[in-house]
Amino acid sequence: SPLVMQLYSSLPLSLESLSVNHVFALALLVCSAIVVKLLVMRRRGIRSMEAFPGPPAHWLIGHVKEFRQDGHDLEKIMKWSGQYPFAFPLWFGPSLSILNIHHPSYVKTLLTTTEPKDDYAYKFFIPWLGDGLLVSTGQKWFRHRRLLTPGFHYDVLKPYVKLVSDSTKVMLDKWEVYGKSGESFELFKHVSLMTLDSIMKCAFSCNSNCQTDSGTNPYIQAVYDLCHLVNVRFRVFPYHSKAIFHLSPHGYKFRKAARIAHNHTAEVIRKRKEVLKIEEEQGIVKNKRYLDFLDILLSARDEHQQGLSDEDIRAEVDTFMFEGHDTTASGISWIFYNLACNPEHQEKCREEILQVLDGKDTVDWEDLNKIPYTTMCIKESLRLCPPVPGISRKLTKPLTFFDGRTVPEGRPIFQFVPHTKQTSAQVIFYINGTFNSTLWHLLSFWSKTLFDPLRFLPENVAERSPHAFVPFSAGPRNCIGQNFAMNEMKVAVALTLKKYRLIKDPQHIPKMIPQVVLRSLNGIHIKIKPVENDL
Repeated sequence: SPLVMQLYSSLPLSLESLSVNHVFALALLVCSAIVVKLLVMRRRGIRSMEAFPGPPAHWLIGHVKEFRQDGHDLEKIMKWSGQYPFAFPLWFGPSLSILNIHHPSYVKTLLTTTEPKDDYAYKFFIPWLGDGLLVSTGQKWFRHRRLLTPGFHYDVLKPYVKLVSDSTKVMLDKWEVYGKSGESFELFKHVSLMTLDSIMKCAFSCNSNCQTDSGTNPYIQAVYDLCHLVNVRFRVFPYHSKAIFHLSPHGYKFRKAARIAHNHTAEVIRKRKEVLKIEEEQGIVKNKRYLDFLDILLSARDEHQQGLSDEDIRAEVDTFMFEGHDTTASGISWIFYNLACNPEHQEKCREEILQVLDGKDTVDWEDLNKIPYTTMCIKESLRLCPPVPGISRKLTKPLTFFDGRTVPEGRPIFQFVPHTKQTSAQVIFYINGTFNSTLWHLLSFWSKTLFDPLRFLPENVAERSPHAFVPFSAGPRNCIGQNFAMNEMKVAVALTLKKYRLIKDPQHIPKMIPQVVLRSLNGIHIKIKPVENDL
């Protein structure tokens, strides 16, 4: 238009007058400004972490190259935890520093606050999970938490036990071929299908048949890809930019996997709304035996009689579809592996389970509190192999720990779950008023490698801080579904040990990789043998 041409002609520089030198100078100026900004942010980050010494970091990439996802990342964290007691900073790029805490007193200080999830790592979940309970903050989180809490009441959870039993039995029937052949097989893919089947039945009253369908389940593959890509994006500093990640091959793959996940959950919601609409139009009063999570989600109302928006419902369904199957799949897979590696504890669990079930082929609600030794073994496996390796918060105000050190406002703090759980000695030494570094190292190492369920005897639990073991987090933002998860793990372990003896495969030792959930680089393999063959 004439106006645009007039403005263009008034510019001091025309495109024709721009030489290569001008373009180069402009690019150099922009790059210099970016570098200066990053250096200023780095200096600010260094000052904020002055009180917390840590491993040396490269000025540009930080500690990124230290984490190779080769199965040894947790070992490095353990090593640094011994060198830097209580806490140490890790750098991801030139300006992002995160304080890693690994002492119960530090964890208590953090988790008893109402500080929000950090806006570095968790923001990468939003394109996938939306603004659901996992990532939402402030009044929105508080309102959603209050509206969804009835979905996890004991009366709601009770009928789920039979549904989880049914899903577990489908998985165990599929394992008969491995029981007969004695060959090694990979656990995680089987358990993932079982937990997805369970969450679909329990939370959404949907019989998915995902365990018996042939081929790879597209939703489970999408979740695996999304977890991997969120982890990649966090570790690769340039990917912190939305534009760069969007244009990258990883960004394309992320969007493709997110579409698959969203289509899966949208179909679940659509089918339920269709059923509700037909029932309403025909005046049908459905006599369901129980309300599921989706019923409560769709009918939830606050004090103003306002429900959740369609966008909020989809975000919560996406969140619970993922958290309700992938985290428990990790937990159950590592429990099976640890029991295979510790046959003496496995046998004690089996004896307890056979006595409680007394010939039944399913687990009832009342049975869950009658297997204390099995429960201790589950907790010990969660201590050694936490399904969610870490949790993080962003400070909205300065936070001072018990030893006087302070983290300023705006800094993210990350708690690596395994390190909080390692030994009561960390707390006891401070109760006694002294700290023996060498002895702490020895006890920490001993506690890390030894599978000892007896540390969860009531008298032993009473001797340590409750924040020394937080597999489901703690405080106001603890895991809303922790009772469902524990019940599912108990049912899966009970029915599996009743039918099969789990045997370690020395040819396949898993290599832990801490991503969104704890996985194994080379899978989690075991062998099984039918229990009836031993009778």
